[in-house]
Amino acid sequence: MAFNVISIFLIAVALAMDAFSVSMTKGFTQKTLTESQILYYGLFFGGFQAFMPLVGYFCGNVIASIVEALAPIIGFILLLLIGLNMIRESLMGDEEEVTDCFSFREVTLLAIATSIDAFAVGITIALLRDPILISSLIIGIVAFVFSILGIFIGRKLGDYVGDKFQILGGVILILIGFKILLGF
Repeated sequence: MAFNVISIFLIAVALAMDAFSVSMTKGFTQKTLTESQILYYGLFFGGFQAFMPLVGYFCGNVIASIVEALAPIIGFILLLLIGLNMIRESLMGDEEEVTDCFSFREVTLLAIATSIDAFAVGITIALLRDPILISSLIIGIVAFVFSILGIFIGRKLGDYVGDKFQILGGVILILIGFKILLGF
């Protein structure tokens, strides 16, 4: 089957939707993110989205059935825990203290949780015999761009709606986790 850049781009957009949603949440809950921290979100989300298809491609069918079965559960658990923590922090502490907290650990967990489905895409790319490096690069760049856009859009939404987005952000992460778990 011939390599189709448009198909890979559309797959990349679909994969980037979770990263975009999570980034939007971060944009309206972490109002004082610096440019370098925003870049970290883009790099982590884009990097993991690019890396996971490579892993899927090279692992192939050896562990595919195991990871495919566990991927929704892992993604759900990670997003559930992060979302519940955001809600807990919002209800317990000072709003400024909560919204301004940046954590590499959290960025990494969010990037992993939103990119697990890209593993299965890597397996598909292997089966179709499409070039994995170009595909992964496209997937990573799209996720990078969507993540940064999500933060800026989230900031604008936060400016219009107000400061109680920490709870809503936690609920959104939990709902994204359920979406991943249920396969929507």
